[in-house]
Amino acid sequence: MTVIGWIQIILFCAIVVALVKPLGWYMTRVFNGERTFLSPVLRPVERGIYWVGGVDERREQHWLTYTVAMLLFHVGGFALIYGLMRLQAVLPFNPAGQTAVAEDLSFNTAISFITNTNWQNYGGESTLSYLVQMLGLTHQNFLSAATGIALAMALIRGFTRSSMRTVGNFWVDVTRCTLYVLLPICIVYALFLVSQGMPQTLGAYVDATTLEGGKQTIALGPVASQVAIKMLGTNGGGFFNANAAHPFENPTALSNLVQMISIFALGAALTNVFGRMVGNERQGWAILAVMGILFVAGVTVTYWAEANGTSALQALGLTGGNMEGKEVRFGIVASSLFAVVTTAASCGAVNAMHDSFTALGGMIPLINMQLGEVIIGGVGAGFYGMLLFVVLAIFVAGLMVGRTPEYVGKKIEAREVKMAMLAILVLPLMYLGWTAVGVVLPSAVASMANAGPHGFTEVLYAYTSSTGNNGSAFAGLSGNTLFYNLTLASAMFVGRFFMIVPAMAIAGSLVEKKSIPASAGTFPTTGGLFVGLVIGVILIIGGLTFFPALALGPIVEHLAMNANTLF
Repeated sequence: MTVIGWIQIILFCAIVVALVKPLGWYMTRVFNGERTFLSPVLRPVERGIYWVGGVDERREQHWLTYTVAMLLFHVGGFALIYGLMRLQAVLPFNPAGQTAVAEDLSFNTAISFITNTNWQNYGGESTLSYLVQMLGLTHQNFLSAATGIALAMALIRGFTRSSMRTVGNFWVDVTRCTLYVLLPICIVYALFLVSQGMPQTLGAYVDATTLEGGKQTIALGPVASQVAIKMLGTNGGGFFNANAAHPFENPTALSNLVQMISIFALGAALTNVFGRMVGNERQGWAILAVMGILFVAGVTVTYWAEANGTSALQALGLTGGNMEGKEVRFGIVASSLFAVVTTAASCGAVNAMHDSFTALGGMIPLINMQLGEVIIGGVGAGFYGMLLFVVLAIFVAGLMVGRTPEYVGKKIEAREVKMAMLAILVLPLMYLGWTAVGVVLPSAVASMANAGPHGFTEVLYAYTSSTGNNGSAFAGLSGNTLFYNLTLASAMFVGRFFMIVPAMAIAGSLVEKKSIPASAGTFPTTGGLFVGLVIGVILIIGGLTFFPALALGPIVEHLAMNANTLF
């Protein structure tokens, strides 16, 4: 651990915090239907989209109608991606002559991209055509990200509206998010990435002669346009198999910093949107403080673990930290920071191989995901996931003082608590349940590259990542089998939609309630006590579900790798 390393971390945090207010202000105006500096150009386009789709932007939806519209929207997205992959061989923009993708892999990938997971049991440059990458994956990156933000806005309206039955219009929210937020930023972002050396072309792959006289095929393609939304929308699916560790997906130290900032930017700004819409920005800052404390704690542990390495490495004369699986151009600090950012934000992009991290260094990304990825989280998804924990924290506070729990003027009653617990507990049911099957079924065990605790962690990480809609992996696990393609797809589907439906039910319940003015007995939700309470609830609930599994994997592995030091 060095001073320069900590300066990099502090700089990253400072830039993210500086973006919170301006982005929050802009997004609030967009979702309130107010005029922005882009309105003269985009408002006619917006109206045209509503006309073509037959959408009345003034007509809002009940929470159930909103949810059904969202689900049907994703059925269409699934059909599009699956069809493109199966018909890839006969479709245009396929310069490498990629063949049709297998049924089970197409199924897994389609589920992966509609759920904002972007888990990839394939190598992009060796499996998919340009058309599938653009029309299937990049297109869905925009829409799955817009869906997450739209759902967060629906839940925010549940807290801000009083005695109503509607939470907005799904089609309007998705259109405005895509048109006014995601597209403008990504156009500028993609141009910046091209300036850093990232390809953006429809030209064919290039054959080169190496210094030894051998032939090497260099994969190219429309990379920058996909990377921009993959990062901004916390999608994470790489154009290339090596993801953000590939020099064509992450050419420079500057592109690496900007990519990390973009992963956090919109998710952090949603806390400010919440504060503005409830009429008290301090509410948003309190939630961001919860996220920030958990994030900094995770970065500290991961950076310390990777910078110190293990006694086993030191015995081999490999001092100066653990550089296995890391790009030299990024080093330990940027790799450690990226690993925590991507798993805190449900992104899944990687600039280093998490499978090669030390046991404790790899444990933090695992914990981030098993906490529900509420530390910033996926755009929208992390925020409504955090609000579920806030509901539970307020309920606990109400029990402690013997009063009806209230949050930003809304009573928190049995229905909201039940729905919050249902959404949270379905996650460990998936990743612990499927891990138990995966480590005993012979065909599944055969996919593990390592035996013992590390092999167990590979399986646990895979199901945790898919359930948390993250998409990163301990790449030692070979996931492109019928068993893993189907079970990982089920975990991704449940992790996304079985959390969304209870969250939307909470929005529908809250929006019908009257707002209650604060009184002398109201529990303050903008100070340190509230922040500490929420952190405690997150760690207690998360710890009860994931600590037994961690004790079998990363903790045992850490003890084994440092046995000489410890004993």
